[in-house]
Amino acid sequence: MALYDRPFINSAPHDSEEEEGPESGETQPLLSTEEGSAQCCSARFNLAFLMFLGFCMVYALRVNLSVVMVAMVNGTVTQPIGNSSQAEVCPKHSSPEGNSTNKGPPGVPQYDWSSETQGVILSSFFYGYILTQVVGGYVSDRFGGKLFLGLGVLCTAVLTLLTPLAASLGVPYLIALRAAEGVGEGVSFPAMNAMWARWAPPLERSRLVTFSAAGVSFGTFVALPLTGFMCQSLGWPSVFYIFGAAGCVWSVFWFTLVSDEPRSHPRISKSELNYITDSIGSQGSAQGWSVPALSMLGSLPLWSIIVAHFSANWSYYTLLTTLPTYMDQVLRFNIKENGFLSALPYLCCFPVGLLSGVLADFLQERRLLSTTAVRKIFTVSGMVFPAVFLVATAFIGCDYRWAVAFLTVSSALSGILSAGFNMNHLDIAPRYAGILLGITNSFGTIPGIAAPTVVGYLTAQHSLSGWRLVFFISAGINVFGALFYCVCGTGQLQSWAREEQRPGEGHKDRWAGDC
Repeated sequence: MALYDRPFINSAPHDSEEEEGPESGETQPLLSTEEGSAQCCSARFNLAFLMFLGFCMVYALRVNLSVVMVAMVNGTVTQPIGNSSQAEVCPKHSSPEGNSTNKGPPGVPQYDWSSETQGVILSSFFYGYILTQVVGGYVSDRFGGKLFLGLGVLCTAVLTLLTPLAASLGVPYLIALRAAEGVGEGVSFPAMNAMWARWAPPLERSRLVTFSAAGVSFGTFVALPLTGFMCQSLGWPSVFYIFGAAGCVWSVFWFTLVSDEPRSHPRISKSELNYITDSIGSQGSAQGWSVPALSMLGSLPLWSIIVAHFSANWSYYTLLTTLPTYMDQVLRFNIKENGFLSALPYLCCFPVGLLSGVLADFLQERRLLSTTAVRKIFTVSGMVFPAVFLVATAFIGCDYRWAVAFLTVSSALSGILSAGFNMNHLDIAPRYAGILLGITNSFGTIPGIAAPTVVGYLTAQHSLSGWRLVFFISAGINVFGALFYCVCGTGQLQSWAREEQRPGEGHKDRWAGDC
């Protein structure tokens, strides 16, 4: 893992054979951060803050059903045990709070849905989510991400308002509605990447993107306990009305205050505009109508991101969609406790993600580590350590204190990934950052479809043994993804991503990873 040795601006040197270090092709910023305007008052920081709030809304709209499901389902209906002897069930808590009801106010409808049906409903969001990843990345790279990110959140918020009606009509209608919400949200992350390709100076990339994406953890942390409180106090339909309305309000501020690129921003200072455009250079320009599809298909660095994305998302979506069910069925918490304890891992993940971005930029600014080294260290740490604690949770049994502690630590350590492979699209191909994230997130959405369904079948008996399998599978997939990325990932700008290529250079690093 090499140190930086010269300040190239977001382009690889043409004569890489003359470089001394193995990371000579990595993107380097031309300017230091001191030459830009103060971040706390800058247009790019304001954009990051609005994105942060936007992703708070994106995940509040996405995860509320995970807790609401506990209140929507009639818990008094006995689930079949099948041919097994006696399912392993943890005892109820001795405290009165642990035995309180999950039903909420009188008159709130409840449904007799099996564990398998609940798994299908929870995964239905991702049926639509996977459809707009690549398309959203392509159009965002071409036209800018403002319109698509804003419309995605707005459409999802409007559909969220209709969730109680869809549930009353039947499971097929609820599944169709959740899939439609996924279609709206599918453009959000590719649009974010496309915007930061034009807005984020290379030396600030990690902290700006991780701060924006930290809205995911913070939004989840806020949404889950609020959902539990509203379910018990106001009834579960109120959750969808309140969060849906909040998403509509955010979209007004987004469309009013945000610009696609620095040059079109009406309030940006001249010094900040020059700093951003000079440090990003031509690689921040919009892509043309064509993309180097064959080169992308043969790019091993891109495939390393795909594998890492898929692997990390398996454990992430497993916990995101089914952790409230685990808290309810196994650890036996009531819905108010459930919402808070399910949110606790994301509260801890939030500062870890922010600090990871700052640390990653520090290591690069001081030229202590190369981009490749930073991405690999943060990716491996953010996948292997959480896997260790998932395995520990599998062996902890009914000790709910240690179970909550291990799951919290596991999720918190996964925040390290925010400065790992999640940033790598902007390293290897900033001009195509949106469509690359669309491609990798399409593969990363597959766990969102499969994991809740798999969990539903493995835990149909509400047994500890079923949940042990859930944690073992998640940990194993995590470790595999970390190893693959460690071997094949890179932080080098790929030749097919350069604005101009010399004759005969088009496939020079088609397989250029560190394999």
